[in-house]
Amino acid sequence: MSTIEASSEVAHDDHGHDHDHLPFLAHHFDTPEQQFDSGKLGIWLFLVTEVLFFSGMFCAYAIFRALRPEVFEGCSQFLNTKLGAINTGVLLFSSLTMAWAVRCSQLEQHKGLVGTLAATLSCAMIFLGVKAIEYSHKWGMGLLPAGLFFYDPNNPHPADQPNYLIYICLPFAIALVGVVVWLVISVISDNAFQVAVAKPLTVVCLSFFVGVGLGMVLESGGEQHVDAHADPDGLAIEPELETLERENAAATALSGAMVPVDEAVLKRLSTDVTNSGVLSSLNAFEQQNLTAGSSVVMNEDEILGGITTTEVNVMTPRTAGVFFSIYYCMTGIHAIHILGGIAVLVWLLVRAVRQDFNRQYFGPVDYVGLYWHLVDLIWIYLFPLLYLIR
Repeated sequence: MSTIEASSEVAHDDHGHDHDHLPFLAHHFDTPEQQFDSGKLGIWLFLVTEVLFFSGMFCAYAIFRALRPEVFEGCSQFLNTKLGAINTGVLLFSSLTMAWAVRCSQLEQHKGLVGTLAATLSCAMIFLGVKAIEYSHKWGMGLLPAGLFFYDPNNPHPADQPNYLIYICLPFAIALVGVVVWLVISVISDNAFQVAVAKPLTVVCLSFFVGVGLGMVLESGGEQHVDAHADPDGLAIEPELETLERENAAATALSGAMVPVDEAVLKRLSTDVTNSGVLSSLNAFEQQNLTAGSSVVMNEDEILGGITTTEVNVMTPRTAGVFFSIYYCMTGIHAIHILGGIAVLVWLLVRAVRQDFNRQYFGPVDYVGLYWHLVDLIWIYLFPLLYLIR
């Protein structure tokens, strides 16, 4: 690192002693270089504790995945890879703008610093907007942590569930209204400094709803809405089931015995994924074939056959609930770190508008940049581990 040269100014501290110092140099440091290096050491020590903190969650992920790989294979199908991919791209771009902001602070490019900090903040808000769509969609389906998990494959979208997206967006909507009101008042009062701060913050707050809209488009495009009354061939499924039931009822009335439904008919009806009852009946036929020979029922989770092991449904609170507990813990704490980064970046933005940073004093921007790169790096690990590995 090059030596920072600076002219000195004479000032008096509270005790009346003379000290050669710059306006931005704290009194307990002798030179700007010493202050910068001390701050750099402090932020690296903090980042080490952050790595240790997330390491515990990664260990929990690795242990549970090794013990129950089939749970991860089944539950990961509910994670929208498109949403995770777009958030990955947004965070990678935010790392670029953050590094650019550090360079602008070193070169005293004040307008460029304000613009790059605002761009980083906007990317962070887009990330949270997309995440809001992802979370609200899963909460509505009941894909919650263990103890709260209530997902029902027969009713994946319960109509009685509240619209969680409204509650998530409400604080950001209040923040947007507040910033807009502040901007209007600043313009009316002709306060140039407040206008210079409120303008980029208005764009930042709007970016959250850009992320919400983007998430809605990707979420709707990733879902397959299947009509419960039609099969892939365009034939009515439910009427056929009702017809079979009526025929069985009539046969029972005449002969006193239920006419069994042919297995081939069940296979045809099972082509519609919404007919969970038909799928269960078809699975029962298969289980009968497996258990007819030397198969042994070990426990409620598996049936050991002569050749293979057949796993039962993993979408239960005891299995899928644990997966989503790990998912919400890791992604939720990462989102909290994003919110913390947003708060610090807003502080930097205000100071950048005030032109506090120069060639000799850009440490805070550099420190926050290191923190932001770590947050992005953690997501780069979370995305493939949770969304891509099957």
